[in-house]
Amino acid sequence: MSEYWNPMVPELSVTDFNRSFEFYTELLGFSVRNRRENPDFAYLENEQVQIMLEQLHDEAWLTDDVSYPFGRGINFQLELADIEPVYNRLQQAEVPLYRDMNEVWYDTGSMLSGQKEFLVQDPDGYLLRFTQYLGEREKGSGHVAG
Repeated sequence: MSEYWNPMVPELSVTDFNRSFEFYTELLGFSVRNRRENPDFAYLENEQVQIMLEQLHDEAWLTDDVSYPFGRGINFQLELADIEPVYNRLQQAEVPLYRDMNEVWYDTGSMLSGQKEFLVQDPDGYLLRFTQYLGEREKGSGHVAG
């Protein structure tokens, strides 16, 4: 467990805490940094990625009604050193991917910055984009994303 606490950590409200907890720990490979009950809550981490899960409850900080898919209009980028193990566990569990694994190169101005990535929705529909940094290269070769 890291001693580092990220300065910004998303806290996701979930409809079925146990289902979400299992998804994040068993399939996505997160470990538990902190957990409490009433309401069910977990602070999770995987390498430098940190995220919190909290069971929806009457006093949750909700700005409006929620319905599936949660988190419309946002995706969470989770950069890991190697995304293959997560991808393989999801494939083995037959979890449908929002976008299959591919390699993309983003224009950063003077260079292209590459990453391997795939997207998956969690049980409540939050969109998670797993990425693995591939380095930089000169412009003029390969597919370039926005």
